[in-house]
Amino acid sequence: MSRGGKAAGEATRRRRSAARLYAVQALFQMEASGQSFDAVGTEFETHRFGAVYEGEEMVEGDVELFRAILAGAVNWQASIDQATDRALVAAWPIGRIDPVLRALFRAAGAEMREPSMPPKVVIAEYIGIAEAFFPDGREVKFVNAVLDHMAREARPEAF
Repeated sequence: MSRGGKAAGEATRRRRSAARLYAVQALFQMEASGQSFDAVGTEFETHRFGAVYEGEEMVEGDVELFRAILAGAVNWQASIDQATDRALVAAWPIGRIDPVLRALFRAAGAEMREPSMPPKVVIAEYIGIAEAFFPDGREVKFVNAVLDHMAREARPEAF
């Protein structure tokens, strides 16, 4: 691959990773504020993608992936939450876990439903997001275990 091709590939990967992070943030905001899918999605696309905060420019997200994750998480929330519940220990239903983790599991669950997306890529991407939100590492191990269980249940042929 040429140097230009590698740079383009890296830029695409960064936009897709940013879309996943923004989707987790948007799902969290929807739950916390009670705002609609349309309102939060529009806010993110208009004011957050590529915005500058304290001199730092945010990465431009992949809008199509962002929309697909949000739509999938909203449309399939009940079944994603049930799959998450099965991956959690009985004493900790999804309603009792951190709302950021709920948003993360919903976004990842939406992507796992997409047959063209390898579950191991989904797990790796969302572990990276968990590391950004929870740098002490405890929650990251928890996220890895839950997502692995969800992926093996949803797509056993991929393992």
